[in-house]
Amino acid sequence: MPVENWVSRQLDELVEFRRDLHRNPELLYDVERTATKVAEALRAAGVDEVVTGLGRTGVVGVIRGRTDTRGRMIGLRADMDALPIHEATGKPWASTKPGVMHACGHDGHTTMLLGAARQLAESRAFDGTVIVIFQPAEEGGAGAKAMMNDGLFELFPVQEVYGLHNQPGLPIGHFAIRSGPVMASVDEIRIRVEGIGGHAAFPHETVDPVTVTAALIQAVQTIVSRNVDPLKSAVVSITTINGGDAFNIIPTAITLTGTVRTLDEVVRNLVEKRLRKAVAGIGEAFEAKAELEYIRRYPVTINNVEKVEKAVRAATEVAGAPNVQTDLAPTMGGEDFAFMLEAVPGAMIFAGNGPSAGLHHPEYDFNDELIPWGCSYWTTLVRQLLAD
Repeated sequence: MPVENWVSRQLDELVEFRRDLHRNPELLYDVERTATKVAEALRAAGVDEVVTGLGRTGVVGVIRGRTDTRGRMIGLRADMDALPIHEATGKPWASTKPGVMHACGHDGHTTMLLGAARQLAESRAFDGTVIVIFQPAEEGGAGAKAMMNDGLFELFPVQEVYGLHNQPGLPIGHFAIRSGPVMASVDEIRIRVEGIGGHAAFPHETVDPVTVTAALIQAVQTIVSRNVDPLKSAVVSITTINGGDAFNIIPTAITLTGTVRTLDEVVRNLVEKRLRKAVAGIGEAFEAKAELEYIRRYPVTINNVEKVEKAVRAATEVAGAPNVQTDLAPTMGGEDFAFMLEAVPGAMIFAGNGPSAGLHHPEYDFNDELIPWGCSYWTTLVRQLLAD
């Protein structure tokens, strides 16, 4: 069964809804306009209950089926926030907010889940309850965790939870997924190197933090190449270096920031341990003070094997078996849906966005041709999981 016929009746309206969100992007938890529009649309669709304010600006809709003989409850999740990037698409629906744009397709994710919610509320052709979850602050703010901290799964004790993300480069009408680790953990590192500043002409009278920093940057790269099993995956990237004010002055201190990505908790722990030793040891070797702040942001996104099989079955009904890839390579990008998957078994699937700029790129735009495929995937998944 391909894209469901009901989508065609709503498609123009859904496309305009998506483009309105794109014109008016909002960051992190400050998604008040988006959350208000989602809540209003859910109420207009006749969902049974709309809860707002979870995780500050998260929205949850409750849709009950015609029957509930088994007490089943499943969760479907979409993200709502944009990114601090200046848009360069030139589209008529481009962002009206300089320096803010939907560069990851969350406007499309929200729209597809909303479209599915409308159809589910209209048909009620399932046995159980569907919880549609619209979360803020996926882009670095851990909005999923914030909603959980506010009692998301205590208020709505789902037995399974599913996510969907667009994928540039994968053709429209295609889906991709894998069991196990699918997206990396996301950790932040902050290093402060403190020495003794002075005149650049007399370096012997200083403890030069620039030299220490250079040694540190070289050393941390060997953590991956010489400490992590070559058959495992890890990334350590130093991304900012700040310090110094003049060409002829050795500064007193330098700060560095960066990120660590892994697909395995054992590797994650190893990298943190080696980083701490490297920072402390190199600082001591140069008679400087070097301190590491290691901040764990998102865990590894791990798809449950059984739930992946269910997601594949739904995607196959929608797109056909040849168009559903089940051996998707893991990515070192992160996703805060990982918090939900730690608490409840589930799976995230990727849907083709066609040829487009990559995620987080100024020229990226969600492909509206994906909307009917995503909507159909959601409703098919519900129909299969909660067959009446």
